[in-house]
Amino acid sequence: MSDWPDGWTDDDQHRSGYGRGGGSATPESARVMPHVRRPPRQRSPHHDAHQQPPGQPDPGYDSGWNDGQVYRGAGRQEPPPPDAPHPYGGQGPDQPKPRPRWGRRIGFSLLALVLVLVVVGTATYFWADGKLNRDVDLEALEDRPEPGEGTNFLIVGSDSREGLSDEQREEMRTGNAEGSRTDTIMILHVGSNGNTMVSLPRDSWVTIPEFTGSESGNRIPEQGQKINAAFSIEGPWLLARTIEHNLDIHIDHYVEIGFGGFANVVDALGGVEMCFDEPIQDENSGADFAEGCHQLDGAESLAFNRQRYQEAEGDLGRTKNQQEFLGTLADQAASPGTLLNPFKLYPTMSASLDALTVDTEMSLWDLRSMFWAMRSAERMNMPVADPGYAAPDGSSAVLWDDEQADALMEQLRNDEEVTVGVE
Repeated sequence: MSDWPDGWTDDDQHRSGYGRGGGSATPESARVMPHVRRPPRQRSPHHDAHQQPPGQPDPGYDSGWNDGQVYRGAGRQEPPPPDAPHPYGGQGPDQPKPRPRWGRRIGFSLLALVLVLVVVGTATYFWADGKLNRDVDLEALEDRPEPGEGTNFLIVGSDSREGLSDEQREEMRTGNAEGSRTDTIMILHVGSNGNTMVSLPRDSWVTIPEFTGSESGNRIPEQGQKINAAFSIEGPWLLARTIEHNLDIHIDHYVEIGFGGFANVVDALGGVEMCFDEPIQDENSGADFAEGCHQLDGAESLAFNRQRYQEAEGDLGRTKNQQEFLGTLADQAASPGTLLNPFKLYPTMSASLDALTVDTEMSLWDLRSMFWAMRSAERMNMPVADPGYAAPDGSSAVLWDDEQADALMEQLRNDEEVTVGVE
């Protein structure tokens, strides 16, 4: 089939010369391009199931023609407006950063601090509770008075040398005596009408009642003796029994500390500051202090508390010194410099717990109550009728004023404001 218009031949074309190098400038007529059929599109098997109604275009058909849309840069998104939120929760480039939520941060920090304190406090409680030596069962005592109002602590300082090396015994001038005696005996009453600390001179002449030894099983007969003999015979049990028998007051808790433990507590605290109005010298105890203030270490503190021969009142003067020292010790142990310094607090707690022997019912809360009360307690000696009493055994003893002593114990039993013996 010819691709030239009707009536044209190849010869005519050659004669015209157009397009073949001929000289004619007559333009060539437009050619008719052959029509090329596209192969039919493959239809999916489901096409017939979704056949469109006649006259409507198939949505899946692509004619291949552009309807005028410009494709240059297709896929590029326009930048969001400055105030539009970031798709991932952030802020746009021109938006100001949000203010820090300080309230929430502080709240979380305080919560974390509280949790740490709870954990540390709980761990400290169980650690301290496990170190406490509960060895004295006061329920073993016989014929006990009825409990009164408030709480009565029996505080004992013994001259036990247990645990001291020969060098320490020499430094502290404790001697080498075997067994234990009492250098300090106090009743601390803790009540709602004030706290009262009453010292019982160790040479006080009393009646030691009948008693079956808690450890030995021996039956102790009634006898007249100095009060510290009760401790020597059957330890804390007979001492507590003797006090309850003579004063008709119920002892709720027992606390004892020996020479070595006392010195260790003072050293762990870093010493105790004491001020003296006049020089103190006692060859027996080793006390040798000039007038003025001194930071006493453990050995020096022990010497001060044991000295009595230069005191005008002898043993009564010594008990006053002991009360003053214990009050000062408690004040310094409860000071912020100790409580807020774990490097001082924990060694002091450890030394104290290791040094103490308490009753089986003593709790850490009870111990804390006793310690706190020592700081502000009214301090006095047991009312005395004769400090140089000639005892039946031929020794010199201290005789109580029974009338005044009974009145004082009555006020303690009823947790009344103490007026007896108050200067």
